Amino acid sequence: MKTSEIKELTTAEIQERLLTEKEQLVRLRLNHSISPLENPLQLREARKTIARLATELRQREINN
Repeated sequence: MKTSEIKELTTAEIQERLLTEKEQLVRLRLNHSISPLENPLQLREARKTIARLATELRQREINN
């Protein structure tokens, strides 16, 4: 998810998306520990998406 896409979302949508991304990261880590993922870069992308969402959420808190 790109930063420009994240900025278009509402705060509630960002919070919801953040929770789903965190759950997906947990599932990816679990699957990776059982058997290696076909594309381990999914873990990195999931972490980066979570960071982007959290950063935008924090920026909105600071600006308000």
